This record gives sequence, structure tokens and C-alpha cells, in this order.
Amino acid sequence: MTRWPMLVSLFTLTLICLLALARIAAAEETIIKSHGFSEFGDLKYAEGFAHFDYVDPDAPRGGELSYAAQGTFDSFNPFTRQGRAGARAAEQYESLLIPSYDEPASYYGLIAESLEYPESQDWVIFNLRPEARFSDGTPVTAEDVVFSHEILLDQGLQSYAEAVRKRIPKAEALGPHRVKFHFADGYPRRAMITQVGGTPVFSKAWFEADPDNRRLDKPRMVPGIGSGPYVLDSYDINRRIVYRRNPDYWGDHVNVNVGRNNFGTIRIEYFSDSIAAMEAFKAGEFTFRQENNSKSWATAYNFPAITEGHVQKVELPDGDVPNATGFVMNLDRPQFSDVRVREAVQLAFNFAWTNESLQYGLFQHRQSFWEGTDLEARNLPQGRELEVLKSLGDALDPVLLETAPPVLPEGRADRQTDRKNLRRAMKLLDEAGWMVGDDGIRRNTSGQQLRIEFLSDDPALDRLASPFVDNLKAMGIAAAYNRIDNAQFTLRRRERDFDMISGGYSMSLQPSTGLYQQFGTEAAAFSVFNPSGVHGPDIEPLIDNIVSARETEELVANVRALDRVLRWKRFIVPTWYLGKHWVAYWDQYGYPANLPPYALGLEDLWWADKEGAAALKAAGALR
Repeated sequence: MTRWPMLVSLFTLTLICLLALARIAAAEETIIKSHGFSEFGDLKYAEGFAHFDYVDPDAPRGGELSYAAQGTFDSFNPFTRQGRAGARAAEQYESLLIPSYDEPASYYGLIAESLEYPESQDWVIFNLRPEARFSDGTPVTAEDVVFSHEILLDQGLQSYAEAVRKRIPKAEALGPHRVKFHFADGYPRRAMITQVGGTPVFSKAWFEADPDNRRLDKPRMVPGIGSGPYVLDSYDINRRIVYRRNPDYWGDHVNVNVGRNNFGTIRIEYFSDSIAAMEAFKAGEFTFRQENNSKSWATAYNFPAITEGHVQKVELPDGDVPNATGFVMNLDRPQFSDVRVREAVQLAFNFAWTNESLQYGLFQHRQSFWEGTDLEARNLPQGRELEVLKSLGDALDPVLLETAPPVLPEGRADRQTDRKNLRRAMKLLDEAGWMVGDDGIRRNTSGQQLRIEFLSDDPALDRLASPFVDNLKAMGIAAAYNRIDNAQFTLRRRERDFDMISGGYSMSLQPSTGLYQQFGTEAAAFSVFNPSGVHGPDIEPLIDNIVSARETEELVANVRALDRVLRWKRFIVPTWYLGKHWVAYWDQYGYPANLPPYALGLEDLWWADKEGAAALKAAGALR
């Protein structure tokens, strides 16, 4: 009996010593203070750099940039869960850090002049620039940053809130210009700092002045108060939006802003379809056009202003990873539950014919989610990628270990229907239990027809999707193409009320926590960033590994493994990619000689050429 108190005392003493050692270790952990942050490696730009290499620091200020938008808008709240926000509505909000356009996954201070964090990255402190101001002249404070973080969790998109709330449980203002974010135990630290560093900063006072009518999740025509260089000047609902440069913008002197934000006004003209927009561009109603239609690029730029040199048509390099776009299948629909059906649908698309006959041979066939980069899965898995795949155990289809990732045949360029591909597709449908009836329509054993509705709101897609739908019909599928208005499409896409759409996934050279919203299990049922709803036990661990990666080699191996798994699931018909920017503009703009590889930078790197504008008016080309 006499030994029990001694044991308790000994245990207590041991615990006290361990806690003391933990405090000493924490105190000795190196605290890093920097002007920026990079996920891997060193920052390109040293502290105190004058400006980014890709800007022209002497770029002139003033003039107007005008371009087109398609569709409608009924809100200036870009974070609403309802309605459709106007173009550039989110641009008025700045963040603590901004990315560099010539180095992946590197960020530098904008509202924050510096940040501090331990080597463990268990937390981060941002030191705000005292001079930062909202457009109404009030200071940007740490309280505004905390408020912004919390309102996004309370009223923001569910997929964002669910992912962030668990990982970043607390934000606190340590002073007027000092804010700290705490990161939860048990979660990888990668991308935590860039997550909070990229959070848009709202004015707490503006929201709290009328909280019922200034909710983040409701549409409103009154824009919020931001700290960015442009503010809303005027609008004509569904026709035009004009932003003007704030003459009192606080951040002109900041090095990351030198040579940027050069236009005096930015005007966006709205059109119901791309044909009307093209005619308006030819007439000079707006003066910059970034083309995404191959037919227009090949045939529509032969009007007099081109031949007379008033309009420039150029191709500019694009070094970023192409978005993983294509014809997306909604995996919530029962007709897509069998991978053999999905592969058959993929085989119905004839890229070679589409490209040559409808797109003037201008595109390349996309296969990978990280097409043309070092992250693309190729050939048989080997090395660290093979080890990663084996670690998935029974969750992985073992055929992936012994087979190259699927590469869809391009098809025959001389006919819309590639008979070889369609024969293979129809055999797959037979094997999946969808047999052709006397009426030529495929049904399952329950008598249900194999139906697929392709939903769209873009007239330019009609001629590209219709042959694909025709090929589906030729296989015995009751397929239909249905174009609806922009508002209906936005609602149905957001609620995932469709069979197939033209859409996809925005990929990154440094993928991280955003993968949970794109392919994660928890957000799959409601994430607007995951149009197919794809997820699975062979995906989730790979996302965890990618987010946990601290070395480039580990990141690459796991992304390649994820690319391989996603491609085998066959939930998207990969279509095409360009790999460059097509731009046409009335000859009154200039841009830096060394444009960055990862952004065109139209609105913040280009500028208005006053002499060019005067020459166009003198020639009678523009009013």
C-alpha cells in the first residue's frame, strides 16, 4: 500500500519532465520569417525585389480595356450559392499573398508584408501592411482577415467550408495588423499556409452594417467593399459592366503591383452567343477578344480591319497545364455505374474527325489530367509510383499495376463514325447487359432504356457535340442533345441534375488540398468542383499523400498514380486542348516582351497604347 503514492508521484514527475521537454523543444523550433512562401524549394524573388521580371515597370496608365462575356448576370456577389455573378465580381477582393506567374506554387506578400511560421508549419502569423485600405478608405485589419475566414466557413460553399473547417480551426487577431491561423493536428501541413494566404479579405464593418441583406450566400446587386485596384463604376443588367481604377488605391507602391493594374477602366459587354459577340468585335464595340472557337479562329478573322492592320491576331504561349476538359458523365446516374458503359461512351467520340472536319486541325487530343507535364502517367508504373499504387491494396484494380494508362484512339479523320471503335464500344455495352431491342434501342434486363441527355447552354457547342450524340445513337443509346438558357444550366450544373455536360477540372502543376473538393469522398455529393462526383478508396489515399508530400519526387509519384487511377475510371470523355492563347485585339494595346509562362495577364500586365488608340480614331477605324 505504501508504494502507490510513490508511483503516483513518480508518474507525475515524469509527466512534468516530458511536458517541460516538449516546451523546450517547441521553444527551440526555428521560426521562419519571410516575404513570401514556396511549397517546394526556394523563392525566385529575394526580399525587397523591385518588381516581377515579367512586368514592364514603366507601363503607361489609363485608357480602357474592353472585352465580351456570354450569358447573363444577376448578382455582384461572386460567392453566392444562387444566381450568376457578373464578370470580375471577385477581383475587387485582395488576399494576404498573391502567386507569381513565372514559378509554380510560389506566393508573395500583398496585404501581408511578411509571414512567420515554425518549421513544423503548425501555425502561421501574417503581418499586415499598415497602409492597406479598403475602397471606402477604412484600414484593412487583422479583425477583417479573421472575419473573412469565418464568414467563408459559415456562408461559403459547402465543399470549401467542410474541407477548411477541420484543418484550420482557429484564426485570431494578435493586434491591429497581426493575425494568426492555427492548423489542426493530424492533417498534412502542405498548402495550409497558401490556403489562408489566398483567402479573400472582406470588410467586416460593411457586412455587419446590414447582415441580413449582405450575406455571402445570397445574390445581391450591391457589391461588397474590397481593397483591390478596381471598383464597380456602372452596369446595365445583362448588357454591360464597367469597372474603374480606384484613384486612391492603396497598393500602387507595393513591389508585387509594380507594372500591373494599368487600365483606367475595364468594360465587359454581354452577349447572348458567340456569333453576336464576334460581330460586335468586328464593329469595334469592344476591342479585345480571347478566342476559344477554332472555326472562328480559322475563318472569321478576314474582315477589313485585319487586312488593314487595325486588328492584330496573334498566338501567345501558354505554359500552364491544360484544364482536364471534356464531356463529363455524372456518376450519380445509374446508366454510368458500369465502367464498360463509360468506356463505350468514350469510344463514341471521334477526335480525329472532329478536329479535322470541325476544328480545322488546330487542336491536340487530350488524354491525361496533367497532359504534357512531368505529372502525367505514362507506360507501365515503376519505381516510387509502383510502390504507391501497391500500397492501395485491395482498393486498387490490380490490372493498373500491369497495364499502361488508357489512351483513347483518335479515330479516323475521314468519317464521323469510326466503325472499329463503335464495334468495340457496342461489344462493351453487350457485356454490360445493355442489349439492342427490335426498335434499335438498348435496354437492360429490367427493360429500362439506356438514355443519355447531353446538356449545354453554349450555341458554339452544338456543332461539336451533335456528331458525338449521333454516334451514341448509332450504338443503340437513346441519346439527345438539349441546349437550355444560361440560368437553367447554371442551376442544373450546380445541383448535378444532368447526364452529361461539357466541363471538366482545373488542374495545377502543384496540386494540393483543392483535390479534396475535386475528387475527395467527403465533398463528392455536393462539390461544384467535381461535376462527375467521382471518388473512391483508391483516390482518397493518393490525395492524402499528395497533400502530405514534402519532396518533389514524392509529389510526382503520387500525382502520376492519381492520374492513372482517374483515367481508368473513364468518367470523362477527353476531348482536346490547345496549349497556347489565341488573342485578337484592336491595335491599341501593349504587353510585356517577356510574358510569364503561367498567365496571359491581360487585365493586370497589359496596358492601353494611347498613340495606337489615336491612330485608330484618326483612320476612322474606331469611334
